[in-house]
Amino acid sequence: MTPEASPQVWHYGLVARWWAEFNTDGPEIDYFGGYIDRLGGPALDLACGAGRLLVPFLKAGLDVDGCDISAEMLGHARRRADAEGVSVNLYQQAAHELDLPRRYRTIIMCGGFALGGVRAHDQEALVRIQRHLEPGGTLLFDCDAPYQSERAWHLWTASGQRELPQPWPDEGDRKSTADGDEIELLGRVVSLDPLDQVITRELHARLWREGRLVAEEQHVLRERYYFRNEVIDMLTAAGFDSVTVREGYSDAAPTATTGILVYEAVR
Repeated sequence: MTPEASPQVWHYGLVARWWAEFNTDGPEIDYFGGYIDRLGGPALDLACGAGRLLVPFLKAGLDVDGCDISAEMLGHARRRADAEGVSVNLYQQAAHELDLPRRYRTIIMCGGFALGGVRAHDQEALVRIQRHLEPGGTLLFDCDAPYQSERAWHLWTASGQRELPQPWPDEGDRKSTADGDEIELLGRVVSLDPLDQVITRELHARLWREGRLVAEEQHVLRERYYFRNEVIDMLTAAGFDSVTVREGYSDAAPTATTGILVYEAVR
């Protein structure tokens, strides 16, 4: 597999631990959980990560499996489920390689679409998801509009291109973990290709213990930008019968200033 065809995500090591420790709430939990409750199970939380949505779903009595590309994220999800006293079915697979033994009434994907930076994988993921849905089943997923961040949108311009790669910041976001360690994340944008609609970011993670730097890692994330009509066309090509787009995370119709779009696609 060529480097261009290899997905690049950073949800490993210290970054996975950060996600598990500090990314534990948000409006997406009630939003997607409400849809699973109404549309019915069984359901799949695709790109479930460390179980931020999955474990609350299970605690609420919903029939939901979890799947993620990162074994380390799944390890955190299992430990969280064990701590909460709920059983969980977890699968380690990339979305574009999805091949599970079960078919689902509802599949959700929160924050997982377009990660990795390979368009062919994104299209194949939608095809695989469609095949894993029961007839009449529903896919729900969110996707950032490319222009959501004014600062990032500037990087699409010629002057913004000249600012890349960004320098590393002197200090990052530093937080204390449950066992007293500290994790610090420093991020930067390395490149943004407006023609291919791909942004490449780097994340430098540092582990501090009793004031001493004891470990550090560096990871790369490639993310592809999609506009609304592109995603609708991809869903149609994947075999979905109808697509509805909403302003996330609400039932409102999107506007030109909506930053997060939620797609509902029915098989």
